[in-house]
Amino acid sequence: CKNPQLACEVTLQPLERYPLDAAILFSDILTIPDAMGLGLYFETGEGPRFKKTVKTELDVLALPIPNPETDLDYVVNAVKTIRSALNGRVPLIGFSGSPWTLATYMIEGGSSRDFRAAKNMMYQQPEVLHMLLDKLALSIIDYLNAQIRAGAQAVQIFDSWGGALSAAAYQEFSLAYMQKIVDGLIKEHDGRQVPVILFTKGGGLWLESMAQTGAQALGLDWTVDIGVARQRVGSKVALQGNMDPSVLYGSPQRIREEVAQILASFGHGEGHVMNLGHGIDQFTNPEHAGAFIEAVHELSAKYHQ
Repeated sequence: CKNPQLACEVTLQPLERYPLDAAILFSDILTIPDAMGLGLYFETGEGPRFKKTVKTELDVLALPIPNPETDLDYVVNAVKTIRSALNGRVPLIGFSGSPWTLATYMIEGGSSRDFRAAKNMMYQQPEVLHMLLDKLALSIIDYLNAQIRAGAQAVQIFDSWGGALSAAAYQEFSLAYMQKIVDGLIKEHDGRQVPVILFTKGGGLWLESMAQTGAQALGLDWTVDIGVARQRVGSKVALQGNMDPSVLYGSPQRIREEVAQILASFGHGEGHVMNLGHGIDQFTNPEHAGAFIEAVHELSAKYHQ
């Protein structure tokens, strides 16, 4: 993903096949830790790994804050290339992982089922974890602002592992740093507001707190009833989601039924961006993804009359 032309090609591929309403930057979630010198690599069957891990205060102090224009120039150039290629066809969404989510990979050295090392640091060396999260938040602010200046018209913060935290730990070690990012982002560019979307997988219990950050939209995973979520926070933020990606294993008719149920649950009016509740699975039949999009376009019209 360090080739801007290839990143552009992969970003545009879904738009060539499906009638989508936006493009999202194709990039790895771990670009910032890689630019901090941890040595990102991929092992077959294991996913992303780092050659170095972060375990101590000295490790955190040694981490540089990347300069997006030099250390992450391939992402910035990809955004410019994609925006030019889109030529106003649809908006371009930039993104970053959240501080907590990036920190888990940096501390664990890769993916984890139980986040043992990260939680060990949380409860034994909380001050070290706060140092790391603060450095990551500052890096993400620079990174997303560089994407905005390069042409991203909205940005999303993916907190993939926030749902692994207790309610109190989520507030202290995840949401507080996403709040810092929202506060530090460019609010307007080229005369238009730049919306921010927050997504915490497993974060359905904390929607009210997330809605108070100043973000314009919240992503929902599939464990939340979107109608209930609208009652809770729909007056403050738009909602994005939230079909279980596994529904795409079903028949087109089954997919259509699920789309109808979600649209009916949200109800009439603005403020709903229909989407999956998390990433699409590599084993998904592309025809079923098309059936999902077709059902959304066909069935949603009556809710906007």
